[in-house]
Amino acid sequence: MAPEDLEVDVNTTLSEEQGDDAAETSGADGWALASPESGPQPSLVVASELGVRDSTKLLGVQVVLIAAYSIIILLGVVGNSLVIYLIARYRGMRTVTNYFIANLALADLFVNALCLPFTLAYTLTDQWSFGSVLCHLVPFSQALAVLVSTLTLTAIALDRQRCIVHHLESRLSQPVSFIIVAAIWGLGAVLASPLAVFREYHHVEFPGLGRRAVCTESWPGGQERDAIIYSVSMLVLQYVLPLCVITCAYVRIWAKLRSHVSPGTSGRANVDRQCRRKKTTKMLLSVVVVFAVSWLPFNAFQLASDIHGRVLDLSEYKLVYTLFHVVAMCSTFANPFLYGWMNTNYRNGFLTVFRCERHTDAIRPETELASMRTRSLRDGPRRQQQQQQQQCVASGVRADATSDRTQTTTSSVIDGRRKRVPAEGDAERHGRTFAGTADEKAPLPSVDT
Repeated sequence: MAPEDLEVDVNTTLSEEQGDDAAETSGADGWALASPESGPQPSLVVASELGVRDSTKLLGVQVVLIAAYSIIILLGVVGNSLVIYLIARYRGMRTVTNYFIANLALADLFVNALCLPFTLAYTLTDQWSFGSVLCHLVPFSQALAVLVSTLTLTAIALDRQRCIVHHLESRLSQPVSFIIVAAIWGLGAVLASPLAVFREYHHVEFPGLGRRAVCTESWPGGQERDAIIYSVSMLVLQYVLPLCVITCAYVRIWAKLRSHVSPGTSGRANVDRQCRRKKTTKMLLSVVVVFAVSWLPFNAFQLASDIHGRVLDLSEYKLVYTLFHVVAMCSTFANPFLYGWMNTNYRNGFLTVFRCERHTDAIRPETELASMRTRSLRDGPRRQQQQQQQQCVASGVRADATSDRTQTTTSSVIDGRRKRVPAEGDAERHGRTFAGTADEKAPLPSVDT
């Protein structure tokens, strides 16, 4: 979300020297409206005239800010690009939850590549040097990206609740998930559109600084009240309300996972499924916590600025504002690290890409892993029973053979010599004859001797 416009009464400082130019940047009550992502705030540009310190002009502070924003941009672009690549490249990663994660990565990539460079340039130069078109697009883009992030996190939480709490094993289809993603972007664009419509790019003459290009909000009638209403509304819709829905969903999920036994499963199969669900839920909940904690200081500071105008009079307002903005932007690169740390598939995928390997045996969807484990658990007893039956059959064959040998060795004393004769019925049972034995080859002695 683009930071809301800052308001400082500068008419008393500028009116005598600037006349109409200064009036153009001021609202009905003499408050100048500007956004850090879109242009310099007159209150900060003329900080020296107002007796307000601007530590962002110190060389050491600028070096730290350049390093911080550069690291965020680099890690965000690389990490989120890898997440999108893995999901698009490997079939095993194409699940509904991963589609939502890819959408989240795309929104963060949008901020890293298209918004933060302009924010850094503004912070260092105190003027908008990118023309009228980007003056309208950049604040809109950043607001859109953050709205998409929160709405996607909400969709993930509701989908997990649908599957776990309500026992709906039928997963969302791919077309349905794409429709949800498109609806998220559409709703985000509608909510962020005022930042693109009510915008004005113009030049202002500042005492001691010359003519500067500025990009400010311009609400109908110049009403400060409209800007405050929109700012508070966006805070509720972009941060407070989604986090309430997400929190309720994950509380219900966690309660169900602690006591739930899946219907139709028992023993090891149920334990295995519960472990997988708990790991996935922990990972997704960690993403939400990081997002909420990262944006909390910035949103709280914004709300205080809107409600209580004296916050704007802080001597280090711009520095505090910029630091909170840096903390908020950390959420744009943190997610890939959470995926790699808490999810085996993402970790194996990242290692495969970095090692330039082609085999992807370790990357499998959860449904495939679940079916493999279920088949193993289901077929294990059957396989053991078959082995026992084979052992019994083999034991029976050996017992029959022993019995046959015992029965066929009946002794018959003829002429003082022992003779082995086949037992009655053996030839028929085994399908063989005893002709041609060694005893037949030697002439038998006469019985009448």
